[in-house]
Amino acid sequence: MSDSPPPGSNLPEYTVSEISAALKRTVESEYGRVRVRGEISGFKRAASGHLYFTLKDEDAVLDSVCWKGTAARLSLDPEDGMEVICEGRLTTYGGRSKYQIVVEAVELAGEGALLKLLEERRKKLAAEGLFDADRKQELPFLPQVIGVVTSPTGAVIRDILHRLADRFPRRVLLWPVAVQGEAAAAQVAAAIAGFDAIATGGKVPRPDLLIVARGGGSLEDLMAFNEEAPVRAAAACTIPLISAVGHETDVTLMDHAADVRAPTPTAAAEMAVPVRAELMAGVLDNARRMVTAMGRGLENRRERVAGLARGLPEPKRLLEHTAQRLDDRAERLSLALTARLSHGWAELDRLSAGLRARTLSESMLRRREGLGGLGQRLGLALVRHQDAAGARLQQASRVLESCSYRNVLARGFAVVRDQAGLPLTRAAAVASGQTVEIEFHDARREAVMDGEGAAPNPQKKTQKKAQKKKTKKPPPSSGDDGQGSLL
Repeated sequence: MSDSPPPGSNLPEYTVSEISAALKRTVESEYGRVRVRGEISGFKRAASGHLYFTLKDEDAVLDSVCWKGTAARLSLDPEDGMEVICEGRLTTYGGRSKYQIVVEAVELAGEGALLKLLEERRKKLAAEGLFDADRKQELPFLPQVIGVVTSPTGAVIRDILHRLADRFPRRVLLWPVAVQGEAAAAQVAAAIAGFDAIATGGKVPRPDLLIVARGGGSLEDLMAFNEEAPVRAAAACTIPLISAVGHETDVTLMDHAADVRAPTPTAAAEMAVPVRAELMAGVLDNARRMVTAMGRGLENRRERVAGLARGLPEPKRLLEHTAQRLDDRAERLSLALTARLSHGWAELDRLSAGLRARTLSESMLRRREGLGGLGQRLGLALVRHQDAAGARLQQASRVLESCSYRNVLARGFAVVRDQAGLPLTRAAAVASGQTVEIEFHDARREAVMDGEGAAPNPQKKTQKKAQKKKTKKPPPSSGDDGQGSLL
């Protein structure tokens, strides 16, 4: 500002920058924090990440800017035509002589605007097929592990655990998240995706069922479950998912994307598991009915078998009759075989005699050829039979020969027989002067037995020989017989 005003005027003089700075200070000091309601128009997102748009009503417009850091924390994504309430501070932009609001928070203006936004979002996601019925999965009958996505400090998790304990206790894995506020939507989406990413058989068990739960609240309180991120995560989850957000009258987009919607978190726990007492009672009842049905079935079959058995003859009699028939057939078969063989041999003899008696005619020649073949086969069979019999006879002869006493005679022994041809095996059976036959290996000789039949004594034989020599008569002398000697 210049030091002295021009002649004839008492107004101070400002430069453009000075007046712009003065206006900026005035606006920011007077309107340091404001909430402005209006419709978004001309929305655009700069390459730097900053958001630029205007708020307008029927009579005026207000330029708006939202810096990159703040834009990432907004609870909703601004769009053209959306009626919102922006909270921030007013300032001026001297480069264009404009005033504007630096937005720090955005919320929808009224429930009607929220409902309109949700309806448009619902139509958009439904057009992508995220709510189709064929995408829904059936809930497991009795899950082993249940994953719960909710706040760890609220009453919801206590209600779920208490209800599960009453019905059928199961293992529960809690993924704590914020269920309200700017970070709630991202945390819920990350929790669903995290449970779905758990591998089967790892250190952390993979849940068989997920429950996304939150207590009741206003439409603005439940907006985290209407955002696209958690809704898309629920639709893409491969684990069956129950949505239990709010009370019975509260409906969120999460309910459309989930496999099953529960009116309350407690109802979700009831859907997750059956009642163990009812299951036990049902099993016992089914067991009783099964035993009764089996007993009744066995009794009916027993009666049928007994009735059928009355119409059948006794098995023992059937076997007796069959055994008698078998014996009769066996006897007849034996006789028939013998008769058949006799008849065959007789027929063969007759045909052989007829062949020798008849002349060799052409007709008989053919018959003889046929019979010749039979005769040749019979001859060969007889030869084979005789060879086999001869071989058996020779083998028996060799065995008999090996057992014959003649082999003993060949080693220097002899057989003594009486006149009747009976062998004498004891010396006492031989009388003195008895004639016996002695068989040697190569011939037989007769002999007369002498002595008592006792074993010979060599000393006695020597004495007898000496006595014989002493008693031996001398040869006659030449003068005794009157003839003399030639020598």
